[in-house]
Amino acid sequence: MIGGNPQWDEFVSVHRWAVLTTLRGNGQPSSSVVAYARDGDELVISTPGGTFKRSSIEADARVNLCIISNAEPFNFVAIEADAVVTKENLLADTKKVFANIADTGYSEPEDMPGWLESQDRVILRLRPARVYGVIR
Repeated sequence: MIGGNPQWDEFVSVHRWAVLTTLRGNGQPSSSVVAYARDGDELVISTPGGTFKRSSIEADARVNLCIISNAEPFNFVAIEADAVVTKENLLADTKKVFANIADTGYSEPEDMPGWLESQDRVILRLRPARVYGVIR
C-alpha cells in the first residue's frame, strides 16, 4: 500500500497524471507534468535521459509527486519520495506507463526498443516516504 490510507492508495492506482517536483542545486524547486505508473508500492516515470529531472535527481534524490484527478474538484495525493534513476526494467516499466495512459490517446511507439534507445530514456523509480492528500 502506498501511504497508510486505503483511499489515497486507490487514488494513486486509478489516476495517471502528476506534477513531479525536484530540487535544483540551490534548493529551489522545479516542477513538470509527468505520466506515471504503479509498480507495487513504488512509482515509475519514463523520461528522456537528457532532462533536468534526471540530473536533479542524481544530485538530490528527494522529490514530490503530486497526483491530480482529471476533473474538478481536483482531488490530489502528494507523495514525498526518494527517487533513483535507472535503466533496469526500462522496457517493462515504460510499457506500464503507456498502459496507464492508453485511454488518453497516447500509444506505444511501434519500435519501442528503438524509441527508448534514440531518446536515451531512463526510469525514475520513486520510493514513497510520506503520503498525504485531499479527496472530497
